[in-house]
Amino acid sequence: MPSLVSATFEVNDWVETPLDEIEMPKVTRAVVAKTYSGDIDGTSTTEWVMSYAADGSATFVGMERISGTVGGREGSFVVKHDGKFEGGAAVGSLTVVRGSGTDALKSVEGEGTFRADPAGSVRLNIAVD
Repeated sequence: MPSLVSATFEVNDWVETPLDEIEMPKVTRAVVAKTYSGDIDGTSTTEWVMSYAADGSATFVGMERISGTVGGREGSFVVKHDGKFEGGAAVGSLTVVRGSGTDALKSVEGEGTFRADPAGSVRLNIAVD
């Protein structure tokens, strides 16, 4: 049965590089390291590809591997990101990649939302057998 897990995160490292030399729309790749606390306790690495508009907004997609414990179960899993950055915050949807779980999280599945601002947070509605 799915349960809602909530956590906050802190960005520890952000390395962003352009994919090419075209100015607009600027397309970049970022590799980001985060630390989670709350119902998710652990670390992650995300790779995002972003397209920036002239007004400073952006659209992005990404994959994130989260490693640690979720509700007391230890392992890792991958979530797919689909989102937008506007008004000073990145918001979007998350989907657990089917078959990506390891160890006690081997059967994890679900979806959720995230918000990256000064008080970054993630909410996942997930099921683990």
